[in-house]
Amino acid sequence: MNKWRRRLWLPGFATVGRLGPEPLGLPVMIDAIALLFVCQLLGEALHRLTGLPLPGPVIGLLLLLGWLALVRRERPGLEAVTGWLTAHLAILFVPAAVGVMEEGQILSRHGLALVLATVVSTILTMMVTVLVFRWALKRSGADMPQ
Repeated sequence: MNKWRRRLWLPGFATVGRLGPEPLGLPVMIDAIALLFVCQLLGEALHRLTGLPLPGPVIGLLLLLGWLALVRRERPGLEAVTGWLTAHLAILFVPAAVGVMEEGQILSRHGLALVLATVVSTILTMMVTVLVFRWALKRSGADMPQ
């Protein structure tokens, strides 16, 4: 790669002739990130204006899903950006973990109930997932795995 044409590297490549994979350009990445932020902003605006009982980012995610369904085309930049965000998702939880640690007094008072609620809801979620999966297998006519 030419040192005068530096490009942002994220795990997504556009194939270029016989030279092999070349990193996607910065404008493609900025467009993808802008799309994600615009959808989140619109979702937050809809939440505040209409009072919908869903968080703004969830509404934004639904808007993004609708836009992706309506405008069908390849989006290597969006795929690369979302792949990178997903790969580094653990880093995004650090501020939340620090915020939880700041609430030591509340955790000492209600910690056991929070742990119990988390364990029970996780087990219930796993059980419902298994039941839905079995129902979907029966409905599709596929054989049940042993």
